[in-house]
Amino acid sequence: MIEVFITNIKSEQEAKKITNQLKKKFKNLVIDYDMNESDLDFPCGHTVIRVETIAVNVQQIINIIQNQGIVCKIMKDKICS
Repeated sequence: MIEVFITNIKSEQEAKKITNQLKKKFKNLVIDYDMNESDLDFPCGHTVIRVETIAVNVQQIINIIQNQGIVCKIMKDKICS
């Protein structure tokens, strides 16, 4: 299963910190991220975090990220302009 989240992470350092925390909590997750247009307002300007595993606990992942003061939501199919 793959789940994609959008966040308001602004830097590579912050993204690496979050992905490391998630890897510690969920040993079997495959996690990667893409920095996107951060000069646009959220959600069109965002960082994407992708997680892959057999079963994803979406709410736990969102809670861990939000506890760091970062906005985190499930990515919806949307075209930003």
